[in-house]
Amino acid sequence: MPFDVTVASTAETPATTPDMLATIDLGSNSFHMVVARLVNGEIRTVEKMGEKVQLAAGLDQCNRLTEDAQQRGLACLEKFAQRLQGMPREAVQIVGTNALRVARNAPEFIARAEEVLGYPVEIIAGREEARLIYLGVSHTLADDEGARLVIDIGGGSTELIIGQRFEPRQLESLHMGCVSFRNRYFPDGRITRRELDKAITHAEQELQVIRQQYRSAGWQSSVGSSGSIKAIANVLASLKISDGTITREGMEDLRQRLLDMGNIERLAELGVREERLNIFAPGFAILLAAFRSLDIQKMTYADGALREGLLYNLVGRIQHEDVRERTISALQERYLVDQAHSAAVEKTAIAAWEQVADDWSLRTSADEDVLRWACQLHEIGLAISHTQYHKHGAYILRYSDLAGFTQPFQVELAALVRGHRRKFAPAVLENIDAEDHARVTYLCVLLRLAVLIQHPRNLEPAPEFTLRGNSNRLLVEFPQGWLESRPLTRADLENEKDYLARQDFVLEVAGG
Repeated sequence: MPFDVTVASTAETPATTPDMLATIDLGSNSFHMVVARLVNGEIRTVEKMGEKVQLAAGLDQCNRLTEDAQQRGLACLEKFAQRLQGMPREAVQIVGTNALRVARNAPEFIARAEEVLGYPVEIIAGREEARLIYLGVSHTLADDEGARLVIDIGGGSTELIIGQRFEPRQLESLHMGCVSFRNRYFPDGRITRRELDKAITHAEQELQVIRQQYRSAGWQSSVGSSGSIKAIANVLASLKISDGTITREGMEDLRQRLLDMGNIERLAELGVREERLNIFAPGFAILLAAFRSLDIQKMTYADGALREGLLYNLVGRIQHEDVRERTISALQERYLVDQAHSAAVEKTAIAAWEQVADDWSLRTSADEDVLRWACQLHEIGLAISHTQYHKHGAYILRYSDLAGFTQPFQVELAALVRGHRRKFAPAVLENIDAEDHARVTYLCVLLRLAVLIQHPRNLEPAPEFTLRGNSNRLLVEFPQGWLESRPLTRADLENEKDYLARQDFVLEVAGG
């Protein structure tokens, strides 16, 4: 008899919620780790560690990380690794930001970092970084009404967010940071009027693309969250220019004082810490440009940042409040997906996955998630054109800013959508790491099978089929007589055998 498969996860999940969590931010300037305890749903910080690695400073003219820069990063991660020992995988999240987004040899460094840490490292897109920064900041501020502007100046990028309470409304990541600006405008340590003004103008040009949009949206308060902004607030307070609040007037006053100093070494006289001397002026230039371009009058500093945002995001996933689910639902709405059909495909695919997950080493929550979401989104490309719609859908998923998703996860999701129909070409796996080819292939095969079974689009429950899988082979057995009454499905499966055979995958079908 037919059966209806529930979509509840049966993947490996912890029997109890982990009480210790850790997140690591591999930033362009600094690497940061925070370890926290989860107590009655609240996050209590246990330990923070950070080190000025200046990864972005190690990008050569070809945008490749030098060996020296990689060694600085790995030496820092060795210290972090000792603190992570024994923590379950689902309790740890490690992300890379702008320097690893632009580095051509980032995969090489990530592989070395994962070997040191024993946990996966994922690169996040700029707007995802902005979302997580806002999440971290908003949890450290009073839960007040009204919109707020949050600015975070990193080593290689600057994030600007407008949001209200815990929800971001505008997200942007601009390609400018204190390390990249230092290399360009202050390489010899001198602070001249010409170079400082050039740095400010450059930042204003970058801000021009969002200036009107952000000023029109408006905000009631502005907050800075990075080390650069904290350093500026501390200097203004130590000079008694302000009480630690960053004001427009105070920023203009500080600009003249920097010019009077003339050299980064003298900034120590203003109270700038030694490790911040060479990036203080470029960070200042970017923030002053933001004050001028966005007409900011005053700004406070908040201690929350990307690593805290990662913690709250991690807790959300553990407690099944996953922002990625909202992202998938929004995509379905935006691209007018036939949700009843996609749900039928999902149920069929999960029924198949449950039977072969152990045979194919797919029994992880990540494997189940990417399969489920690929089922839900496999037809989004139809909003563009029916012709080659699987390719259109893959492009959307590969290059959209998807809240909650890391870049590697988006690549896998796009690969499954790209490979769910027609020829299973090698191009499907071209952006997938070699060690993941087999796993992604197996997930594609399950999605393809579910799509074929639901091809009639009549929402008929899937038959009680039986699957057995081994290396590059899948046996599917249907109830006796089921295929005889469905010649379209039989023909689809015969074609599928040929498509998969071209990639050395054997599909066998049994049952009449």
